[in-house]
Amino acid sequence: RKGGVQTSSTMLPIRPNGERPALHVPGANALFNKEDIDFDLLKTCDYLHVGGTPLMPGIDGDDLASVFRFAREHGITTTYDLLAMPHPNLARSVEACLPWVDYFMPGLEEAMMLSGLKSSSEVIDHFLSLGAGAVVFKNGAAGSLLASTSSGGSTNTQQVPAFKATVVDSTGCGDSFCAGFITGLSMDWDVLEAARLGSACGALVIQGLGSDAGIVDLQGTIDFMKTAEKLPLTER
Repeated sequence: RKGGVQTSSTMLPIRPNGERPALHVPGANALFNKEDIDFDLLKTCDYLHVGGTPLMPGIDGDDLASVFRFAREHGITTTYDLLAMPHPNLARSVEACLPWVDYFMPGLEEAMMLSGLKSSSEVIDHFLSLGAGAVVFKNGAAGSLLASTSSGGSTNTQQVPAFKATVVDSTGCGDSFCAGFITGLSMDWDVLEAARLGSACGALVIQGLGSDAGIVDLQGTIDFMKTAEKLPLTER
């Protein structure tokens, strides 16, 4: 809570094809800073997920990197998503955090914009070289890309298909993918199965209005993951 400033708020006029331009007021998020974090509480967590860069200017960059570092030093799994919009310090803010991030999870298009690179293989190598433990790039109907560096130094890349779904509103699909992925990890699933659960969450959310449409409970989402039709994989 921050005095004298409104709650962060976004209006999304949903287009007929499911796209969603955003009218956003940062509000209290713009004043959020490192002093607002209860580090004793953070110590008790199993996972730390951050998804607000660059809409949290009070903590983005070195301060956020120190929070990720604290989490890593206390055995907490760290995951990092962002809203990759043009911003003069965005690349530097992200790069400061990556050495302490276990899973870097933006959309592939966002990662390309952030890096200035055009091929998925180049983008993967770029962010792994900056220190991310693994990358998980969301790629819409093309599914997702998972990559990490092996002990021998080679890059292991795998694709996970998306599920067939009727597109109504894509609000929350990326966030729900992250939530499903982290939930899968928390159940000791391997990263491929965790990504499949993330894809199932995104496919359910995209079929209704709102950021949690279609998500009823965990078991129902797992059942959907096991039975729903998958879209064919495309060239990376």
